[in-house]
Amino acid sequence: MAKSEVRMIANNKKAYHDYFILEKYEAGIVLHGTEVKSLRMGKCSIKEAFIRVESGEMYIYGMHIPPYEKGNIFNKDPLRVRKLLLHKREIEKIFGKMKEQGITLVPLQVYFKGSLVKLEIGMAKGKKLYDKRDDIAKKDQKREAQREFKIRNL
Repeated sequence: MAKSEVRMIANNKKAYHDYFILEKYEAGIVLHGTEVKSLRMGKCSIKEAFIRVESGEMYIYGMHIPPYEKGNIFNKDPLRVRKLLLHKREIEKIFGKMKEQGITLVPLQVYFKGSLVKLEIGMAKGKKLYDKRDDIAKKDQKREAQREFKIRNL
């Protein structure tokens, strides 16, 4: 079986800055035809999106897929609530862990896996301000070390 091609549509870098990502899950999204066409053009935003578990099903709120230009009456609301497709036992496992204090679900990236649109979900715990500063300092140190290494080896 050949590997399915993975093509990135949207990435949520802000989630990695604001949260510790504990686990990652892959979910499908229920979409309509013109939404898929808009995604194929690379238009999507998940920066303000969040995920909730309601009555045993998962939904994503705030995911912005702009209307397809040639879609006329078939276009849907860009910010409508979309259902996520996961196995029931996965949803129950996630919901059980979410009951712990401070655990939330954040969308990390949207991508095509073959011809299917997939969403990577991160089970996350919020960072404190000092954690964010610490991460920025580590990133700066790493960048500086790489710069010095490059200068010495030229």
